[in-house]
Amino acid sequence: MFELLQTDPASKARLGRLATAHGVIETPVFMPVGTQASVKALDPRELREMGTQIILGNTYHLSIRPGLEILRAAGGLHRFMNWTGPILTDSGGFQVFSLAKIRKVKAHGVEFQSHLDGSPLFLGPQEAMAAQRDLGADVAMVFDECPPHHAPPKEQRLAVERTIRWARECREQPRAAGQLVFGIVQGGVNPALREECAKALVAMGFDGYAIGGVSVGEPEPEMMKAVDITEPFLPPGQARYAMGLGTPAQIVELVARGVDMFDCVLPTRVARNGTAFTRRGTFAIKGGAVKADFGPIEEGCACFACANFSRAYIRHLLNVNEILGLRLVSIHNSHFYLQVMREIRAHLAAGSFADFRREFAARYVPTRRVLAARALAE
Repeated sequence: MFELLQTDPASKARLGRLATAHGVIETPVFMPVGTQASVKALDPRELREMGTQIILGNTYHLSIRPGLEILRAAGGLHRFMNWTGPILTDSGGFQVFSLAKIRKVKAHGVEFQSHLDGSPLFLGPQEAMAAQRDLGADVAMVFDECPPHHAPPKEQRLAVERTIRWARECREQPRAAGQLVFGIVQGGVNPALREECAKALVAMGFDGYAIGGVSVGEPEPEMMKAVDITEPFLPPGQARYAMGLGTPAQIVELVARGVDMFDCVLPTRVARNGTAFTRRGTFAIKGGAVKADFGPIEEGCACFACANFSRAYIRHLLNVNEILGLRLVSIHNSHFYLQVMREIRAHLAAGSFADFRREFAARYVPTRRVLAARALAE
């Protein structure tokens, strides 16, 4: 369970600890995304060496491939992918949004047509929780309806009503040993809907609470607004998770708004396009400007890529389509995200988070390309 260790006097930032069946997680924490039982281009040893505490898997995708029968036979997701640390699984609720063209929302769940071959798959509260029980997730998410940010008020209202009803049903399902279950608050940027949803979920008594319905195509100010109007209704003594967020600068600002847990596909997604994260923002390593640059991706970075290879070499690998190139950028980007979280925790412990927040924002310049790519499912 969650232990609140310290709060920042100048913001809502928190230092905490979340105990799970597979270990204790220091928060604020970033969770690399392993949608299909693998963080793209990285292996478990590399993830452990860079300090990964917890990874994320996806119920919808794993139910299709390799299928729950295989995962049960393997002894669960941890054994299947040889990951000994904690795992959080998304219930499939995000796919209600991202796969809108191949699904139908019903009263008791969602009928999907497989994005692979069109075969039917039904996910509802019972099915999603049973799948996460089979997966053996340390943190299971309730099944919710995630509407697009531009959904009309009536659609947002119906999504909140379903989310509350489905959460109540999820709460009643059996769990894997030691499994925690988090509720998910929906409601767009409607303060009344967010408050209603949060209060209803808190009354049910979950182990933690996520802010859902963000990073679904909305402008950044609306994303921050959704968090701002939800956070006051979440219990201070339990973990708070902003789903699918975000860029490094966004994460720093969301920590200041009281969020403890984050996940995002950006570190490995943009790496595959040859884009690297640094403290000054992102840059494209494929560009000719680094053709003869024999320095690391980022000076002072302790990741394996920066400790051993130059920008010029990595650029060469990317431009001749050598897999090692995208692996090295993926290693760097993932390490960068985790290092930012380590620094956030250290500054919170030292009482200097306000200075860190100000200095990070002054240096970091996001690119339009990266912002547009955030939170898309891998």
